[in-house]
Amino acid sequence: MNDMKKFDLTEKRKLFIAIPLILLACLLIYIPIFGAVVSIEFTGGAMMTYTYSGTLDLGQVESEIRELNLANVTVTPGSAFNSDVELINVAFSSSQGLSAEQLASVTERLTASFPDNDIILENNQNVSPGTGLRFFLKCLVAFVFAFLVFVIYIAVRFKKLGGWSTGVFALIALLVDVMVVVAVFVFFRLPIDSIFMAVVLAIMGYSINGTIIVFDRIRENKTLQSKKLPDRELLNISVRQSLSRAINTTVTTAAALLVLSIVALIYDVSTILNFAFPMLIGLISGTFTSLCLSGTFWVMWRERKENKSKA
Repeated sequence: MNDMKKFDLTEKRKLFIAIPLILLACLLIYIPIFGAVVSIEFTGGAMMTYTYSGTLDLGQVESEIRELNLANVTVTPGSAFNSDVELINVAFSSSQGLSAEQLASVTERLTASFPDNDIILENNQNVSPGTGLRFFLKCLVAFVFAFLVFVIYIAVRFKKLGGWSTGVFALIALLVDVMVVVAVFVFFRLPIDSIFMAVVLAIMGYSINGTIIVFDRIRENKTLQSKKLPDRELLNISVRQSLSRAINTTVTTAAALLVLSIVALIYDVSTILNFAFPMLIGLISGTFTSLCLSGTFWVMWRERKENKSKA
């Protein structure tokens, strides 16, 4: 407990800032070399869903489809929640989409190659690049709008702590959280699709809530203290007061997401896994940025401002 009272967040600021910078450097190196898996929701193409019985080797299924030379294809498993029917999802990345004859040739090839598996086409659809672009722009607008709302809200609520500067520091913390989510999807080869958008927006809400609690503590302590404390001490006291709440919330929520991720991995439910696992990592990142980054940036800015006024 005494060690915790002596802990100074601003003394560790170089480490706190280095962590996201190292991650950013890794992303800038990795993406040009290996790229990212982008769903056809954004790039355009065709999606086909089949039911089957028995056991299927997805690698062999993908090889059979590739021999048709239609487009870049990806085969992933699926499952129906309301029945025991097994599904496979076939996705083609193509800016032109696939014709009805080409889609029919895929079904004919699979039924002929795997006659014992009762492969049946459930649905298929073409996604045009224009539709994908419009969907991406709508998601981008949602991001920008959410960022602006968060910044304005924090600037107004914490006007006594610096107003717009406080909102900017909260925004920086949010951008770090978004970068962490991007890194999870890129490094683990998860498709960037609507699930990615949902995870980012959810983590933004969680992270900004933690940041608001820390700044609210700073404001309260600044008012309640009989003597004027340095900004560093205000930050340390406020973070210590918020720490138990942040740890308890993070541990309980992360435990639920971890169990969900394990169950989804065991039963091969990729849609749930693609949401729960990035949420788990993003949750940890949101706790880190709200406790260690936003307040630290605020103290650095205040000290620099004071030094300028003295000079």
